[in-house]
Amino acid sequence: MADLPAPQTEEPYRSLYRRFRPQRFGDVLGQAHVTRALSNAVRDGRVAHAYLFSGPRGTGKTSTARILAMALNCEHPVDGEPDDVCLSCVEIRRGASMDVQELDAASNRGLEEMKDLLSRVAFGVRGRWKVYIIDEVHQLTPNAASALLKTLEEPPAHVVFVLATTDPQKVLPTIRSRTQHFEFHLLGPDILGQLLHSVNERAGLGVAPEAIDLVVRRGHGSARDALTVLDQVAASASDVEDVA
Repeated sequence: MADLPAPQTEEPYRSLYRRFRPQRFGDVLGQAHVTRALSNAVRDGRVAHAYLFSGPRGTGKTSTARILAMALNCEHPVDGEPDDVCLSCVEIRRGASMDVQELDAASNRGLEEMKDLLSRVAFGVRGRWKVYIIDEVHQLTPNAASALLKTLEEPPAHVVFVLATTDPQKVLPTIRSRTQHFEFHLLGPDILGQLLHSVNERAGLGVAPEAIDLVVRRGHGSARDALTVLDQVAASASDVEDVA
């Protein structure tokens, strides 16, 4: 009896925002004041032990944090940029690296979640650095923020914290004072338009140029929001004005 062919399995669809997430500092749009400083710090061995990335949603804060983690642990970095092909870079990009720990403080904001995260700080790493990325850090409870502060006061030498927030004024002043603070800005229409036209071409979406101009306006300066609208327009083949 002949062997039956293996069933064909389709890869699950990945949103445009995830498919075209920047993988190098040079890919991050509109934030050169941040990416230049970080790549120089990696290149020159002057990396701080704690950073605070603030700015509107969808402007590249978490992506930049992951790129920093890749650059710090890359096997063959070039001028502070990760090569994006070594095992460490691939694992970090896939979210499978033990050297990078992420916490979304919007849904894991309590003391127990923070204690669990910080309990692993002292452990050794396979790479050179262990990077902790805490998103929406301003939403931590007072007790959780105090626990984080205690670690920031005397961080282990091999650890880098990247705290991201859309509301830096709600972050404890004592935490802010122990970080290097970088502010991310909304993208201008020209930059956002270039991104959307490039993604439209690379992904073969076939969205009309005049529709992309409307998507730029609907994105309000956020790359993530604009790519989400572009995704909806391409999937439904509808006019952008019909997309909520």
